Amino acid sequence: MQKIILLIMVLIFCLVGCNKNEVKSEIYKGKNLSIAVVGKTPEVREKNIDFKSLSLEEISKSVKEISNEFDAVFIMKEHLSEADDDKYVSTYKNLTIPTFFFETTKAHLPFVNEGVTYKTAPEVGENSYAVGYLYSGTKQEYKDDVWKFYLYNDVKNEVNIKDVYTNIFKIIESVSQSSNLK
Repeated sequence: MQKIILLIMVLIFCLVGCNKNEVKSEIYKGKNLSIAVVGKTPEVREKNIDFKSLSLEEISKSVKEISNEFDAVFIMKEHLSEADDDKYVSTYKNLTIPTFFFETTKAHLPFVNEGVTYKTAPEVGENSYAVGYLYSGTKQEYKDDVWKFYLYNDVKNEVNIKDVYTNIFKIIESVSQSSNLK
């Protein structure tokens, strides 16, 4: 009997302890969002998010239309070394919606600066899971918006990754609302 009680206590302790590395957050329940994705479409908890796969070329050729049709652009890890091409710098700066770079160890730097590649850019020394960027200034007046999103306790698991997406959706909605006020 004591062995059964001890086993039950160990199981309860393990179940409680397993949740230390997972965040518990509410899902995004705001307005429906439409997001252009370069790469594999992410799996998210939310049902009010519409993803459409596009190439960087397609986005670059129709920046104004993309800005009008979508609320954000996601560039996934497998396309970061393509996204650093100098020909896309003006794309990111001309979009009026935020661009999010996933699993970049270089922040947004190689994507928005000419002559800097993903390979040659310095590591930023922090473990953000995603970085968002929205150009809002000029060369004389540096006022870009940059957001960094981190995994809970720096643990990469499905729950924590989906929480990052939820937080990104909240930022996208707030950017969308503030741009509608202008």
